[in-house]
Amino acid sequence: MNKARRKTLSQIQSAGEQHNFKRSLSATQLLLMGVGTAIGAGVYVITGTAAAEYAGPSVLLSFLIAAASCLFTAFCYGELASTFPVSGSAYAYAYLSMGEKMAWVIGWLLLLEYGIAGTAVAAGFSGYLTSLLKGCGIHLPDVITQTTFQSIPHSSSGLLTFHPSINLIGLAVMLFISLVLTRGIEAAARFNTAFVSIKIGVLALFVGVGVFYLHPANWHPFIPPSQGNFHFGVAGIFRAASIIFFAYGGFETVSTAAAEARNPTRDVPIGIIGSLVICTLVYVIVAAILLGIAPYQMLDVADPLAVATGLIHKPWLAFLINAGATIGLFSVLIGLLYAISRMVHAISHDGLLPRVFSVVHPHFRTPWLATLILGFIMGLMSATMPIALLGDLLCIGTTLAFAIVCFTVIWQRNKAPDAPRPFQVPLGGIRIRGVWLGVTPMLGIFFCLCMLVPLGLNMLHVTLHGNIIPFVFFVLYTGLGFATYLFYGRHNSTMKHPPSS
Repeated sequence: MNKARRKTLSQIQSAGEQHNFKRSLSATQLLLMGVGTAIGAGVYVITGTAAAEYAGPSVLLSFLIAAASCLFTAFCYGELASTFPVSGSAYAYAYLSMGEKMAWVIGWLLLLEYGIAGTAVAAGFSGYLTSLLKGCGIHLPDVITQTTFQSIPHSSSGLLTFHPSINLIGLAVMLFISLVLTRGIEAAARFNTAFVSIKIGVLALFVGVGVFYLHPANWHPFIPPSQGNFHFGVAGIFRAASIIFFAYGGFETVSTAAAEARNPTRDVPIGIIGSLVICTLVYVIVAAILLGIAPYQMLDVADPLAVATGLIHKPWLAFLINAGATIGLFSVLIGLLYAISRMVHAISHDGLLPRVFSVVHPHFRTPWLATLILGFIMGLMSATMPIALLGDLLCIGTTLAFAIVCFTVIWQRNKAPDAPRPFQVPLGGIRIRGVWLGVTPMLGIFFCLCMLVPLGLNMLHVTLHGNIIPFVFFVLYTGLGFATYLFYGRHNSTMKHPPSS
């Protein structure tokens, strides 16, 4: 028996054929899925925080660095998705290149990423919707809009206090999206298309109006002097890029849809690379206008675009921005819940998680039980927990998964050099002692490591200064993952006795 339990090319392709999903997504729908997932908290929240805390106006460079970092990975995703049009994304690719144990690690980390991201976005949706309703004269009581556990204000220890309240909006929106996704990806794609069109239109309106209220002095100094600990200066640019790097991760959800794409070998690379390019343009243009209207010191808030519209005294635009943010976050939730449900389905299909997660509805042909269970868990977490405490944990799973995807391209090019590849990474490669090393995947790995360094240092700094909750949560989650694989996954894996090939 192969101790690494590595899947072969034929086993990966065979698994894709057994998922029984309906292939209905076009290239346009895949593109809009990536855009819908990526353009959300990144443009409505993260831009302000990254500028105010770390980079100032040079956050524009941070966006370009993060985009370049993601582009190399996007090319690698494109090649693998065109070669292996299967559900599971980085998890499935790791199974091919590094074996079952590493595939489990990557899959477990991606579940953490998607789960926390979805929970945080649901909480953000609740906040924006509450604010929007307040603008219409509808005031919801705190008992149904605040989480059960809340952080102690101005405390660096991360301690929580109990409140007799529950964020019902966060729970309700996740349950609603669960039902939509359960009934089929076509309905979810129609929702997503409509919502993406609206939020892009609102952002275009912000840019169109804001360009007449720019104050070029707000862009100076372009790179504020360093204050140490990644605050401003060149180090601050890269720290901001590591935060923004996660915001671009929406393009990865396209790769999880490969098993439901009409023509995955052509459409998935288009969706992955196209959504990244569109998101980069939107982020840079909106950030430039935002920083031209408002001094970056004012933008460390949950709604930086609202601050900017307040400065130009356009209440109607502020209302539209709030509405666009609410709608935008809804489309982000669709993409995140879709991605995590397909990821869990793929892992369960391989026997590493209970079979209940891989049950496909006979009529809708969706992993309906996984979607409902995950939607409820994410909704319950957003209703009770202050997810913002977990901070950089969101980015760790994404960055490691990206690096594994880049490595898999190198691995597969050396193991199966003659396999058909409808899409290939650009820039070619070099050979060292007969081993092919692609320029694009090597650059992707390098940039992933560059993103990990400030994340790791920041987590260490936060832990040493008394906030141990992120570290403890990560340790407990890692321990749960280790125990799950040790006592369940390795004994129930379909690769325990793999068929001879």
